[in-house]
Amino acid sequence: MNPLRRLSCCAALLALSGIVSAAPASPKEGAEYQTLPEAQPTDGGRRIEVLEFFAYYCPHCYAFEPQLAEWVKKQGDNVVFRRVHVPRGPQVAAQQRLFFTLESLGLLEQYHGKVFQAMHVERLPLAQDEQVFDWASRAGIDRARFIDAYRSFGVQAKLRRAQAMMESYRITHWPMIAVDGRFLTSPGMLSEAGTPGEAALAGTLQVMDALVARAKADKK
Repeated sequence: MNPLRRLSCCAALLALSGIVSAAPASPKEGAEYQTLPEAQPTDGGRRIEVLEFFAYYCPHCYAFEPQLAEWVKKQGDNVVFRRVHVPRGPQVAAQQRLFFTLESLGLLEQYHGKVFQAMHVERLPLAQDEQVFDWASRAGIDRARFIDAYRSFGVQAKLRRAQAMMESYRITHWPMIAVDGRFLTSPGMLSEAGTPGEAALAGTLQVMDALVARAKADKK
C-alpha cells in the first residue's frame, strides 16, 4: 500500500474515540506483525533489541509516545530500546537532525517529550535550522554547544545510518516497531487488521509483548 494512503487510513481510525477492541491473543504474521526477509544485526546482546522508527512531526507517533514510554519503563532490563528518527525530505531534515543532536549530547531522554510538546501543542514548526537553534536555547541548552553538535560529523553519520536502517528494515510508515531485528509491528498494521481506533495503540504493545517473548525463547 502507498505509505501516504496507509497513514491516512491510520489517521482516520485513530480519530475514532470510545471504541475498544481487544488485541489478538496470538498475533498473526502478515496481519498484526511481519517477519523481515533477512534478520538485521542488533546491539542487544542477550537482551532483546526494540527499535521505534518515528518522526517528530507525525501525529500518530505523538499519540503513541506516552504508552510506548510506559511500556519501555515496565520492561526494565528485559529489552534494549532505541529510537530512530526517519528521514522524509528537506521539510523534516531539521527535526531529524535535532533528534540525533540530542542523542549525541546525552540529552534525549530529558528533551524528547519536550520536542513533541513544542510541535504538537505549541505548534512550533521546527522546520528550519534557526528555528531549532532558537528552541534549543529557550529550552535551556547551551546554544553554541548545540550548534556544534548539530553540524558535527558524528550527527551526519547518524543521519546516514538512519537512512540505511530505514531501507534495510523496509520501513514504509511510522511509528513502526522492530523487535530483535526480525519482526515489525505498528498501530497501522493493527488498524488494517481490524483493531479500531485507539485500541490499535494498546494492541501494538500487546503484540510487542508477544514478539519479545518469542525472541527471548529463541535465544535460549
